[in-house]
Parts: sequence; structure tokens; C-alpha cells
Amino acid sequence: MSHLTHLRTFLEAYRARSFSKAAEHLGITQPAASMHVQAVEALVGKPLFHRLPRGVEPTEAADELARSVAPYLDGLENKIASLRPGLLKGGTIHLVGPSDFIHSQVAARLAPLMEEGFLLRFHTGTKKRIYEMLESKQIDFAITASLPDEQTHGFAHLLTERMLLVYAPSLLDRLGQHPTQEQLTQVPLIAFDEDLALVRPLWSSMFQIAPQLQAALTIPDLRIIKDLAIGGHGWTVLPDYQCADAIADGRLISPTVPGEAPVNVLYLVWPKSALQSPSRVYVRDFLLNAFAPM
Repeated sequence: MSHLTHLRTFLEAYRARSFSKAAEHLGITQPAASMHVQAVEALVGKPLFHRLPRGVEPTEAADELARSVAPYLDGLENKIASLRPGLLKGGTIHLVGPSDFIHSQVAARLAPLMEEGFLLRFHTGTKKRIYEMLESKQIDFAITASLPDEQTHGFAHLLTERMLLVYAPSLLDRLGQHPTQEQLTQVPLIAFDEDLALVRPLWSSMFQIAPQLQAALTIPDLRIIKDLAIGGHGWTVLPDYQCADAIADGRLISPTVPGEAPVNVLYLVWPKSALQSPSRVYVRDFLLNAFAPM
């Protein structure tokens, strides 16, 4: 049984990218969580995490172990939980996040919960609206690209997205296979916002300076941005999950090497009081497991 306990701690740390968060989720101390992970590392004979100043980064061995054990541990816990007296599935679940991310990554993953008696209510908005709903406890879960207040909210790593420069093949004659600063400034930029939140990290990575650009068109919806880019109306920067299909079938070109692309972390966030409900715990684990690497 101790191996199961240690593996559950490992999986929580893997998902939260933090020993302290894993300990908090499991109701144990951080030293105990560290000892559990060390026991698993001794068992597999490989390091599972790189210890960072803030949190931890999983190794390839951790990715492989998580893929192997997550379905079984989650299934076992859900089965045991379903047999406990007083545990009821179902109820209404409110989740808020960016509309394009809910469209492409969340809605289909959560849809099976409807068959288990849950009523799903999705809400969308900007960062400001997401945090307003989170702080006022109008929702059960939020998806954000920024860390919340750890004193009042729990959170877990959901997805790491890579930012890719993309444009249509029709712009090859103007941008080439490896665009320069000068070439990019001569072609309209389509951006999410005036601050160039997605463009800035990639531009700085490519050219080692901050961009001195103004977008020709801004709209806070990555789906529309993708369509405009496919139509050859300009270049843009998109998360990998948003444009992978268009790159694969040739509708978009990306000169960005995925391994060198800037990354952005998305988090699943909840008010700590939300997990007093067993059904909310079930939904949290269901969603995190749906995003676990396969």
C-alpha cells in the first residue's frame, strides 16, 4: 500500500509542478511529500524531477511514469470514492476561461461528465473577467495563464503551450523560410492585443530585442486570428495546439523550431473552499487526468 501512497504523491507533484502544492492537495506535510517522491525515485532508479527555485520540472522518466500510472491510480481512487457513503456525483459545474481555449481544448474533454449527471456551465472572458469571477466565487474552476493568490486558491499545472510564428504559404515570397526583422515589419501583424502578449516573447527570442511594432489588426480570439493568417492577411504568433493542424496540412508555415519556442503555462485554478465538495474534487481530477501526457 505504501507504494500506492508514494505514487499518488508523485502524480500530484507531477501535475502541480510543486511538492508543496502536492502536499497541500493531499493533506500531508511538504517533507513527507518529498520523502514519498524520493521513495519512488529509489524504486525506479532515476530522478523524476529537476528541483527549481520555484517548483519542480518533470524529467522524461517522470513523463513516462505518469503516463503509465495515472489512468490506474485515478480509476482506483474514483472507484473507491464512488463506494463511500454520501458521495454523490453530479450537480452544476461552472468553469471560466479564454473562449478559444475552452473551444479547442476543454469542452470536448469535459463533455463525458454530462453522462455522469453533471450540468456544465462554461463562461468566457478576458483575464480581468476570469479573476473577477474567481475572486467572487461565481465559478468552481478557472483556467488562467497567471499564478493566483496561493493563500485563497488552489491550482495545478494544466498545459504548457509553445508559441509559434506562423503565416500562409502565399506570404513566402515576402517573408521567406526564415523571416528577418525587416521582412516582418513590412507585412501586417495580426495580434491578440495591443500589448503583443503572444508576439513579444517570440520576437525577443528570435532577435534578442523587444519588438517595436504595432499590430495592423487586434482581436482577442485565437480562432479568428488563425483564420486570418490562413487567409494570407498577415503573420501572427499562435500556441502550438491552436495551429498544429494547419501546419500539418500546409495551410500555415512556421519557421519556429518547437524545441526553441517560448513557452507559456496554463493553470487550472479553484477556490480552496470548492474542494469541500467531493463532486468538485472528482471534476478537478477528471480534467487534470484528461490533460495528462499520453
